Amino acid sequence: MAEDTFDTYSASLSGPADDCAAVTPSDSTDLPTIARALYVGGGGDLVITTKVGSTVTFADVPAGSLLPVRARRVRATGTGATNIVALW
Repeated sequence: MAEDTFDTYSASLSGPADDCAAVTPSDSTDLPTIARALYVGGGGDLVITTKVGSTVTFADVPAGSLLPVRARRVRATGTGATNIVALW
C-alpha cells in the first residue's frame, strides 16, 4: 500500500476527497454518506437534497463541473446530468 504522508493531518472540506463513488440518482434513496462535493461528467440539470434537507435544482450544470455542495441525495426526477460522482 502507498504511504500517506498526510495521514496525520485533519481532514477539511476544502481539502482533497478521501474517496468517491458513482451516483445513481434516486428519489427515495440517500447516498451512503453525505457527499462533500459532486462531480458532474455529463452536463444538464442536477436536483439534490442537501445535508440539511433542502431540495435544490442546479440548472444547466456544465460537463466537467465540481460542485462543492454537501448532498445527501441526488434526485432522479428533474436530473438530466449524467456521470455524477460523489466525493467524500
